[in-house]
Amino acid sequence: MTEKSSKSKKQGKKPRLYSYRIRQSPYYDATQRYGCKSYTPYNNMYLPLVYKDLLSDYWSLKNDVTLWDVGCERQVEITGPDAFKFLQQLTPRNLTKFKIGQCYYVPLTNAHGGIVNDPVALRLEKNKFWLSVADREILLWAKGLAAGLKMQVSIQEPDVSPLAVQGPKSFDLMADLLGDWVRTLKYFWFKETELNGIPFILARTGWSKQGGYELFLQDGQYGDQLWEIIMGAGKPYNIQPGTPCWIERIESGLLNYWEDVTDSTNPYEVGMGRFVDLDQDVDFVGKEALKKINAEGIKRKLVGLEIHTEPLTQTAEFWVVECNHQPVGMITSAVYSPDLKKNIAYAMVSIECSDLGTDLKVDLGEVKADATVVPLPFVDNRDKYLAGL
Repeated sequence: MTEKSSKSKKQGKKPRLYSYRIRQSPYYDATQRYGCKSYTPYNNMYLPLVYKDLLSDYWSLKNDVTLWDVGCERQVEITGPDAFKFLQQLTPRNLTKFKIGQCYYVPLTNAHGGIVNDPVALRLEKNKFWLSVADREILLWAKGLAAGLKMQVSIQEPDVSPLAVQGPKSFDLMADLLGDWVRTLKYFWFKETELNGIPFILARTGWSKQGGYELFLQDGQYGDQLWEIIMGAGKPYNIQPGTPCWIERIESGLLNYWEDVTDSTNPYEVGMGRFVDLDQDVDFVGKEALKKINAEGIKRKLVGLEIHTEPLTQTAEFWVVECNHQPVGMITSAVYSPDLKKNIAYAMVSIECSDLGTDLKVDLGEVKADATVVPLPFVDNRDKYLAGL
């Protein structure tokens, strides 16, 4: 036994997960101490998946407050004289009203109009932006485009690691720590602040619709300390460690990259048409393709389904969807909602079968279950995530 492993055993620490290919966030040790049971690779980092169990984590998020290690949500920092001009080239969304201190959801498109990524952008200065990216290598993609377009920009990954505080009691918790100003911080806006000398940006964002914040820690050495401060302050609110919740995000109408959205889906197919401005002068990547798609109309659409069968397991597959005994699409995400007491799903189906109320079948293998196209989101949580505004 080596001296290092002997010391670790004496201290009662769990063995660390080591891989030169997968990095650990500044909160990784804390997630181990608090009992994370499993992880998945995300942007070449470990993303926690479950602590107690999926159902307990779900109810903690919906009823109280949870703390998530989302350090894998890496930032692509764009600075330089052409930073704004370059960012506008990457997305079909018109950025002319994008203000300093604001967050913007900015789908990034390829030459065919497909969605390369769907990050949230933060505007820190006139020509300084962060892209908080989903699970895909956008840093190198952006560098390549900048070189090809001969843009005067610097593109890098800064020492920034998000930590999410999500749930209806998050407002009280963060007000205790930072003051009542956090209650009126506008949705999708942020402010630079600090706590006990720890620097971070507080944004009213997060991958849930239960209300909450993301803390963009700007110095990784403070990760463990920041985690413990929040957990300590959260005890009166029954805080629990948590993770991005599969059930809640489907209920709330949030899409997941690589499942509901990929580079073979375009914004019009997945309900993001409002983020496409074809009338702006900017010749953004994919503009001509999106013009053609818009003129011809989409051939398929992502819809919400209720699947009328026994409660589904958490591990949904890309089941085939049928209409009039013919395959017309597939399930992209599906889950049993304990709150709604029904099976809910997203499905990409032929446009002819996408109207509300359309009866469909889902081939689950052993049985073909009845399903119905229903409105999205399944649960309207505006009273939670817009609380106090």
